[in-house]
Amino acid sequence: MTKIKTFPLGGIHPEKYKITTDSPVIFAGLPDVVTIPVKQHIGSPAKILVSPGDKVKVGTLIADADGIVSSDVHSSVSGEVLKIEAIEGEFGYLEDMITIKVEGDEFEPSVDRSLDIDREIPYTAQEIVAKIREAGIVGMGGAGYPTPIKTSIPEDKNVDTLIVNGIECEPFLTADDRLMIEKAEQIIIGAKIINKALGIQNAIIAIDENKPKAIDILSKLTKTYVGVNVQVCATKYPQGGEKQLITAITGREVPSGKLPADAGCLVQNVGTVFAIYEAIMKNKPLYERIVTVSGDTCLHPANYLVRIGTPASYLIEKSGGISPETTQVIFGGPMMGTSAFNINAPITKTTSGILLLSDKIAGKCAETDCIRCGKCTEVCPIGLQPYLIARLMKNHQIGELKDCHTLDCIECGCCAYTCPAHIPLLDYCKLAKMELRKKN
Repeated sequence: MTKIKTFPLGGIHPEKYKITTDSPVIFAGLPDVVTIPVKQHIGSPAKILVSPGDKVKVGTLIADADGIVSSDVHSSVSGEVLKIEAIEGEFGYLEDMITIKVEGDEFEPSVDRSLDIDREIPYTAQEIVAKIREAGIVGMGGAGYPTPIKTSIPEDKNVDTLIVNGIECEPFLTADDRLMIEKAEQIIIGAKIINKALGIQNAIIAIDENKPKAIDILSKLTKTYVGVNVQVCATKYPQGGEKQLITAITGREVPSGKLPADAGCLVQNVGTVFAIYEAIMKNKPLYERIVTVSGDTCLHPANYLVRIGTPASYLIEKSGGISPETTQVIFGGPMMGTSAFNINAPITKTTSGILLLSDKIAGKCAETDCIRCGKCTEVCPIGLQPYLIARLMKNHQIGELKDCHTLDCIECGCCAYTCPAHIPLLDYCKLAKMELRKKN
């Protein structure tokens, strides 16, 4: 086993609460209707191709990528398109969505539903990127960046290393862990597919040391695959951040304002890599994903295989409903996730978890004055001064925020988690970034 690695600057060690680690992935079933957003990615909403009354199948293209930074959207169910309208999403914003009434479960004939593992990659690099685009694959770790763009490296960049991100450092979430345990070889083949698209030979699957089953399974399997290796990383948050992971694995640093490709790396979440395997080897669009439903007030925590567009409330009910002790519902993880404005909002390609939390975990204490202890600076993995950013934001000194490298903030929440004065430092950093982007 190689040396356990980590990033050198900042970080914290929150309680992990990985209570669903040993919970196999189960099919969530089909709701009566799904509501599928046409923007599940960074960039422009996809162009809607269907109309009310149209019949669709699982895998039918229902919205076409509109521009380079956009992504195709496919039906996750078979049935009738009921309506197309703006509906409140998980954050409370109106988003264009396609509502489909579920009628059976009929698939497009092009989708290969066999469980056989296909190992020979029959496509060229250009064909691989085209099929990734046709499958509507985006970054499933939460960013939602269209994957075809990430796998099309500009000629002036020299990428030599693929890092498959299996860290999953957020408390409670275990979707990626279960995926690595249950679909390990497909992930390895997915890494080989990306390597072929990039024209490189080096892929490293990075796994947090608190995932011993995944480490054992993938370590054994990678011995039979040239160019794919496992690297165990220390349990520290936010180990799964792109910049932190690149530094931990390679010792390289991504320059301020630059991308991983500028450090010779491409980072892909394990869920994305598995989706690439299914797109290339099974001709399967991205219409479902694994979602962890958990939390300290969740009655029946589980990992579900969920069709995109399924209401979050459907999964919550399957896990026992919302108990009286639940004070907050979170989409994603407790550190970087967001409080749900609408629990009927649909599961999207980037939804990794739904958490039901009590005040013990989610409750906020009253804010007091900053005591200048410097703890927020000590734990910041970027080396910023969150207390200063907060002070400047409070005083509306927007012009000085740029000098603090505010735009480099990765919004991990380490600062707010550590602050003894309970100052919502992350919120101030997010507001500061918004203000700076308005000026540009």
